[in-house]
Amino acid sequence: MTDITWDDEICGEAANCFRIGTDSVGNAYIAVRGAEDHYITDSREALRDLIREIKAGKADHLL
Repeated sequence: MTDITWDDEICGEAANCFRIGTDSVGNAYIAVRGAEDHYITDSREALRDLIREIKAGKADHLL
């Protein structure tokens, strides 16, 4: 199992909380808060862009 260091959660209006994490080699991960063992991975910037779009209301259909 990869050792992932998770950042503080990011929430949209106190619901739909996500966490972004990184491992020791710089891979980035995203997971729903409380389900960090079920994550997707991509570049850190790609995941941050996804969160920005969700928080801006541009991707509500993904939630």
